Amino acid sequence: MNKAVLKLLPIDKVQLDINNPRIRRFLDMYEGDEPSAPQIFMALGAGGDESEGGGPSFEKLKQSILTNGGIIHPIIVKKIGDGSFLCIEGNTRLALYRSFAEDAPENWSHIPALVYDVLSDKEIDAVRLQIHLVGTRQWDPYSKAKYLHYLRTEEKLPFGEIVDYCGGRTREITELIDAYSDMEKYYRLVIPDDSAFDVTRFSGFVELQKSGIKESIISAGFELSDFARWINDGKLTPLNLVRKLPAILRKPEAREAFLRDGAKQAERLLDKPDLSKTLAEATVGQLAQALIQSIYGIKWFEAERIKGIESNETGEALIELQSVLAQFLETSERAE
Repeated sequence: MNKAVLKLLPIDKVQLDINNPRIRRFLDMYEGDEPSAPQIFMALGAGGDESEGGGPSFEKLKQSILTNGGIIHPIIVKKIGDGSFLCIEGNTRLALYRSFAEDAPENWSHIPALVYDVLSDKEIDAVRLQIHLVGTRQWDPYSKAKYLHYLRTEEKLPFGEIVDYCGGRTREITELIDAYSDMEKYYRLVIPDDSAFDVTRFSGFVELQKSGIKESIISAGFELSDFARWINDGKLTPLNLVRKLPAILRKPEAREAFLRDGAKQAERLLDKPDLSKTLAEATVGQLAQALIQSIYGIKWFEAERIKGIESNETGEALIELQSVLAQFLETSERAE
């Protein structure tokens, strides 16, 4: 990748990138390849005041730029000829500058940018992956998955290369790609039209990728299209209850309650672990040490039994623990 040069560019010379995944997900509902500027701007601000993916919300970013009189992080662009540029990273900031310039053109006519003379498609992918999948300005999970799926299935980027760009998160990347594929294949079939497509349901399809979940649905006589209907009908609210499906579907009264009233009601009918006062009062560190010692004490054939039977309650508890710990450790790493 050649070196970038920091410049102050006229905003009317920089084009928004309508193929940027964060914009694309909202523009897919519009017909034609050339959406209008208001449609692009609406797409960038479609999240309202809700923060997505760990980055600042649209409204908070807007207020921050206004308060500071400009942006701290330059946008990234590449030359496309005739003195014009394409915005590779920073479409939201560019769109905000354009909106501010309508009222005060003298203050917002130019935007700081890192300019690349040449940037290949592969290098553009690398920039997006590093900034928006593992960096500080992450896209929401659905947009991440959409882009990863695109790179893997359409760009045919080697999986190992994608993993390297994303910091070695093999399992997370696999789950995101598979979750996107399942959501597109099954969820779109159960909604009336594209306008009803709710990307906030995506985490339910990520949970679906956890070990034993799909198997429990199929073995109970259902299909993944049924899972999509449960998601759409609110049967699995909150979405982390997807991990409880094996236990719910295995117990007749819980299964009946789930199909009638949803997972939250069904969970109440599951057997709860009887925690002694000592366990309940133990610290997370003490519980972790006790679990480590207990696992080391499991005989080989018992470990094989736990691992090989999806409907085993101990196995399910360990799988759920693994998922919770992975999320906890990932959050802790980001906070450092």
